[in-house]
Formats: sequence, structure tokens, C-alpha cells
Amino acid sequence: MTKEAEKNYADLTFEQALAELEKLVETMERGELPLDDMIGYFEKGTILAKLCRQKLSRLEKKIEVLVKDDGNSGEWREFDTSSERKQTASPPPNDGFTF
Repeated sequence: MTKEAEKNYADLTFEQALAELEKLVETMERGELPLDDMIGYFEKGTILAKLCRQKLSRLEKKIEVLVKDDGNSGEWREFDTSSERKQTASPPPNDGFTF
């Protein structure tokens, strides 16, 4: 069932996979499923969670930041969460003026 389920879910968008995962979890949390069904839901949920992690990982790798060097050309590089942009996003220092 695992390979077949993976094929069935492969074309889902992240949002669709997450919504399906949430439905499975809600059903499982009710505690009304027989054990065999619970195991099947758990297997499907594991596949959907893996799919969501893979999609997020791929998207993170695609995020790039354009870094201007001389104003005429630019350099593309992978997004870095510890980059200068993170620091420049912080609020400006208090210079004594209030608004």
C-alpha cells in the first residue's frame, strides 16, 4: 500500500497534502477507528507528512536573494537566513523622535 499511496499523493500541492493530513489526524483523534483502520490512516499520514516536508525543502532551496553589487549587474545566491537582509529588517534605532 505504501508505494501505491505515494503515487496517489505525488501530484498533490502542499496545501492539498496538508489538508488531507489534517483530515486524517482529526479522524484518528476521535478514537473511533478500529485498530487496522488506524494503522492505515497512520501510514497515509506518514506519507503525507513526508511529502509536505519534501515540498517545503524544495521550496526553501528555490528561494534566492538578488544581491546588487554595482547597480548595473547583480549576483544570485541561495537565500541565507543569517544574511544581512535579516538584520536590515529590524526596526530603526530610537533617535529621540516619537510619532
